[in-house]
Amino acid sequence: MKSCLVALCFLLVFHVKVLCEERKVYVAYLGEHSGNRNPEEIEDQHHSYLRSVKGSQEEAKASHIYSYKNVINGFSALLTPEEASKLSEMDGVISVFRSQARELRPQTTRSWDFTYLLEANGDPSRVSGDALLKRANYGKDVIVGVFDSGIWPESQSFSDAGMGPIPSSWKGICEAGEAFKSSNCNRKLIGARYYAKEYEAVYGPVNSKVDYRSARDKDGHGTHTASTVGGRRVANISSIGGFANGTVTGGAPLVRLAAYKVCWKLPNETSKDACYDASIIKAFDDAIQDGVQVISVSIGGDRGSPYASNGIAIGSLHASKNNIVVSCSAGNNGRNGSSTVTNVAPWLITVGASSIDRMFPSTMVLGNGLNIQGQTITPFSQMRNQPLVYAGDVEVPGTTSSSTRGYCFNGTLSQSLVRGKVVICRFGGVDQSAEVRRAGGVAAVLGKPPTDIFQVEPLLHPGLTITYADVNNAVSYTRTSRNPTVTLNPGTTVVNVSPAPFMAVFTSLGPNGIDPNILKPDITAPGLNILAAWSEASPPTSSPYDNRIVKYNIISGTSMSCPHVSAVAALIKAIHPDWSSAAIRSAIMTTARTTNNVGNPITDARGNVANPFHYGSGHFQPSKAADPGLVYNATYNDYLLFLCYARSPPVSNCPNVVPSPSNLNYPSLAIANLNRPITVRRSVTNVGTANSTYQVNIEQPLGYSVNIFPSTLRFSQIGEIKSFNITVQATNTAQRKVFAFGSFTWSDGVHLVRSPIAVSSS
Repeated sequence: MKSCLVALCFLLVFHVKVLCEERKVYVAYLGEHSGNRNPEEIEDQHHSYLRSVKGSQEEAKASHIYSYKNVINGFSALLTPEEASKLSEMDGVISVFRSQARELRPQTTRSWDFTYLLEANGDPSRVSGDALLKRANYGKDVIVGVFDSGIWPESQSFSDAGMGPIPSSWKGICEAGEAFKSSNCNRKLIGARYYAKEYEAVYGPVNSKVDYRSARDKDGHGTHTASTVGGRRVANISSIGGFANGTVTGGAPLVRLAAYKVCWKLPNETSKDACYDASIIKAFDDAIQDGVQVISVSIGGDRGSPYASNGIAIGSLHASKNNIVVSCSAGNNGRNGSSTVTNVAPWLITVGASSIDRMFPSTMVLGNGLNIQGQTITPFSQMRNQPLVYAGDVEVPGTTSSSTRGYCFNGTLSQSLVRGKVVICRFGGVDQSAEVRRAGGVAAVLGKPPTDIFQVEPLLHPGLTITYADVNNAVSYTRTSRNPTVTLNPGTTVVNVSPAPFMAVFTSLGPNGIDPNILKPDITAPGLNILAAWSEASPPTSSPYDNRIVKYNIISGTSMSCPHVSAVAALIKAIHPDWSSAAIRSAIMTTARTTNNVGNPITDARGNVANPFHYGSGHFQPSKAADPGLVYNATYNDYLLFLCYARSPPVSNCPNVVPSPSNLNYPSLAIANLNRPITVRRSVTNVGTANSTYQVNIEQPLGYSVNIFPSTLRFSQIGEIKSFNITVQATNTAQRKVFAFGSFTWSDGVHLVRSPIAVSSS
């Protein structure tokens, strides 16, 4: 209610007469611009639409938020539901939808080394990362737009030392604002924009204590993702306490970066950000015009909204028409089960999150000799034979209930009973370590689910995390020993851990909730415990008790895996500037692997064999993606035909009979609710060598028969296109309503062009 009143006061300046409770920001999507029209004419057209529902020019202008004037045609405005409904019925309007607040939720010295080592099957002599970077000239002059919470321009990761002139293709700006000057841009960070109008329409003017009204990053998330894509190589970097020490680098260290701040910290919320559809579409419209070639979007989508009501889907569709690769995070809702994957449009690449081969082990030895291994990136010296207590036995009476006992919530621990002791908390993280510190404990031992034990954060007090089962063992010891003690050993950084990768527990899962006939996610990449640059205006954790300042930070999420794939897309763009965005996506997907560093299938966080609903095509392999042999291409018109089947705007001239979405020339194959044999068609373009012959090998999904004809493809020249048919039918052993997985792989003896299959029967 408070934010509503603030917004109302802010709008009264313009004599807006509609009650605040009824007014929300809506997007009116009109498709794309045709012909050469000047910006004033476009905005006048948008105002005319608003006049029709508002009744006056004054109210139309007062309600207006953004006009999309470059490539995307549309606008956003404050409307009542009735006004939005009336607007949606007007000629030329494709869709009108509420501007949703998308999630910006986090959930690298080693990730790139691990990626290339995995690609070489663990043989250091075969690691080809440097060769790929040299071939791509380190991504030099490829322009990557990062849609996020802004950027910290002073970070060493964004130094322009030794970089040449800004590419002439760049048409963007460096927008000045609070604590951000145009001179903060350089030959590395070549552009910056921010989009505050919609946020201010909802919450009132940006409060400088909450966020900067500029492209400067108050959160840290945007700085982290930008440096993961294209940060310069910076030596001797580590997290707090010296963990993960090494040379930090982005995947394409010489790309040019442009920051588009579409995400804002919410008032009175230390850990939440809002990234609104209307602002995201405006950023896409600007970025396309600015000349970016890759767009990295580490923002959660909506798994259920139609494509024409989703800002990321709309913007990325127009980006694909302009041959821009768009990489998006799959989401961090995997704990909620299947069909949680977001950003599922087939014209973008959707990235899940997996681990790398680095851990931070720390051990505790109970007085009875039991050795328990945990994880920590919190520095402390060895603590020998310290008195040990369980939080549930040292609480202030009346501060907990049966359901919260032992959880070390704020204000629950008794200082007289805790002082000078190590405290076991049944559950916890940085806030629980702060409570142990407040009560005078010397260290905290915090419980975590076994699926989360390897995800770390820098605690505010000495300590480590252990599994729930080990917490129970430690609590049992404290209650059966007269003088329980513990020795805590400091954490270390260990690499070459196996098995790796495994899928992070939080990574969102398929099947695709909008259309299960398009397999999502597409790929997985490192997203667990990634070290990258950070904002010096933000602590390393979201805890309100954390006042630390760091230049580099370890965080986890599909937000971290997405920019890894964005970097590889930039490298491929540098090597193959004439390839389409679909070809680049195909190259990344068809060269992926589904085995870990010990040669076994990739597993989920529980140790079960993972499948394409976890990782799509598999774990990306950058060097192989630069030379895929064959690619599956798709055009803007192909995507429009796909939208015809979905009966989704912006398509108006659809054929009477449209093919199944399974027929889209996609690098993977998904068929849902199969009730009879079906044949779909695929086409591949030869980008390998002339005079090559490919044979197909099929891994049959359990309960289904898959046949491909022809089974041999012969190419006489590069650029030649060949087509083939895939016939799928259920057998007597098929399980109804349950997806089965397989694959088909084309090989010429050098290249392996693999496509996963997901199929279910009705």
